[in-house]
Amino acid sequence: MTTVPTFLNYIDGEWCPSRSGATFDNRNPADTRDVIGHFQASGEADAQAAVRAAATAFTAWKRLSTSARAKILLGAAAYLESHAARFGEELTREEGKQVALATDEFMRAAQTLRYYAVEAQSYGGETFPNDDGDMTVYTVREPLGVVTVISPWNFPVSIPARKIAPALICGNTVVFKPASDAPLSGLRLTEAFVQAGIPRGVLNFVTGSASAVGPTLTGAREVRAISFTGSTTAGEQIHRSASLSTRTQMELGGKNPLIVLDAKDIDRAVDLTVKGGFSLTGQACTGTSRVLVAREIRAAFVERLAAKASALKIGNGLVPGMDLGPLATAGQLRTVLEYIEIGKREATWVCGGQQLTHDAYAHGYFVTPAVFADVPRDARIAREEIFGPVIAVIDVDDYDDAIAVANDSDYGLAASLVTQDARLMHRFANDIEAGTVKINRTTTGNLVNAPFGGLKQSSTATFRESGRDGLEFYLQTKTVYRGV
Repeated sequence: MTTVPTFLNYIDGEWCPSRSGATFDNRNPADTRDVIGHFQASGEADAQAAVRAAATAFTAWKRLSTSARAKILLGAAAYLESHAARFGEELTREEGKQVALATDEFMRAAQTLRYYAVEAQSYGGETFPNDDGDMTVYTVREPLGVVTVISPWNFPVSIPARKIAPALICGNTVVFKPASDAPLSGLRLTEAFVQAGIPRGVLNFVTGSASAVGPTLTGAREVRAISFTGSTTAGEQIHRSASLSTRTQMELGGKNPLIVLDAKDIDRAVDLTVKGGFSLTGQACTGTSRVLVAREIRAAFVERLAAKASALKIGNGLVPGMDLGPLATAGQLRTVLEYIEIGKREATWVCGGQQLTHDAYAHGYFVTPAVFADVPRDARIAREEIFGPVIAVIDVDDYDDAIAVANDSDYGLAASLVTQDARLMHRFANDIEAGTVKINRTTTGNLVNAPFGGLKQSSTATFRESGRDGLEFYLQTKTVYRGV
């Protein structure tokens, strides 16, 4: 019988249990009998210790040269890359996505660390001309201090990597709380920095419920910035409770549209819908959830989409050839099944939406991908984020009508247009209300060197994540007037 390992917090340079000694289980959503590990059910005292450690370590880390900090990021990247295959299998066990995607996620995290190790070394202040020949005026960029990073379960490595890497390279210290549904991947990211020689207190890792550790991690006076990715409800609560001196960066929900208007684009649009809407079992904030289709081609589009969706292979992500894994949690399973029932009352159910419970599916959270047609524009499945493999097909009259429907949303994260018309491509980039605009591409995916974020309730109106913009959030500007 295999012994289930117990994993620890990392606070002030030490792997340590929670003060209470309490733990929680991390289980495989494809087979809940499989316990990946026991993790620390941390409380307020643990969170306070992590914040204090980060505050204490800040001054020395701030004074370290950028190149010295970069060396640690590069070492962590090499560690992730060399262990990507094993860590990818662990990620699949705890979150459910296909093992190839999980392995790629660790490789992407390594790429992110390398990017910021280089990019930050050319990011500095400015010198300003003035009329006083005996004075020099310039700006310097300085770190903020202690940064709290709170990450979600759907991308438990790549999302925290794109927050932690710029925070650290800029000279901030970090307290990192991963999602309790995928804590092991976050621990492996922390382990990479430890193996690379990060000084004590600079990066601290705390697991536990948001209700137990969240108030300290977001409300402690030492915390100068909070970077959060998760639900809009939780993000709004954190944003409103933060003090005036604390920056917040919230990456939240989406209800992302894909538009197709011409019959010659149907096959491409179907492929992009399947990849954007059903990959990762629909559990991506940028996933396609609404498809706005010209009325005259809707029947052909739905027929082909249903055929593709019904042919997808569903199963354990560790098994080769699977297109969809399980939903990540029991709560997510309940939510998706509830929305499928709502959709059957609101629109025309086309296919999918069944929970699989037989044979190999008996102990997992498996649902077949669902397609709904004739979806009213005010339907709940057309307006609310489901975060599962559910596509709502909405009829539109023309381009202008499609833009009106696409923009009639509380969210503005990602959007895509499928077209061969260069004029529509240009118009779409200007007309759509989304922070990430795709043309003839899936709504999902972004580069590590390009800004990422949304509009409206999808993101706070602050600095973007990723790319050079990702550094800006973690720096403050000081203006210096120096006379002779």
